[in-house]
Amino acid sequence: MISIGSTLVEVKLKHLRPTQMTVGFKEVEKKRKSWEKLKADDCRQAMRQELFPAVKGPGKSFYILDHHHKAVALLRENSATVQVGVVKDLSMLKPRDFWIFLDHYSWVHPYDEAGERRAFKDMPKNFEELKDDPYRSLAGEVRDAGGFAKSDAPFLDFLWANHLRIWIPRKRLENTPDEALSDALALARSKKSAHLPGWPGKA
Repeated sequence: MISIGSTLVEVKLKHLRPTQMTVGFKEVEKKRKSWEKLKADDCRQAMRQELFPAVKGPGKSFYILDHHHKAVALLRENSATVQVGVVKDLSMLKPRDFWIFLDHYSWVHPYDEAGERRAFKDMPKNFEELKDDPYRSLAGEVRDAGGFAKSDAPFLDFLWANHLRIWIPRKRLENTPDEALSDALALARSKKSAHLPGWPGKA
């Protein structure tokens, strides 16, 4: 559970740092299009109201702990600044100790687009370096369709994405996405998924 303190800071979006290695580009585009539908003034107001929980890290950079898809979508909409809620000031730590601290609290997700854990030195330095994980987008679609419920489990959607990765072939996801979603929903509601947080069935 992330608790934002009283300190709010306006930060240039391009200066924020990610704490995960991937996003689902399909989900990013969905968020971007939702802003695109708004009138110009309403869109700017909606963007200004977005709040990103973050920690202050080495070099006094702000590392966001959530809403990476929104951050990438805002970048693609050429948004300049966002509001940051400071969760903790860790700027006194050396980089190695900083990442270990984040890992201990499940505030970092150092897994690549294949679901493999990587070294902290491989973490992206900016949002442009984030890779696409189509299974993360699929997990978002399954969640939105009622396949699983939100919970306080850290990186819940990535947990489900890795589960879907095991059972839904990549070619099926790429070539017949509607059928892949149907299969994923059936999987989510089956006992094969009973171990996951947010499972909608009964164990």
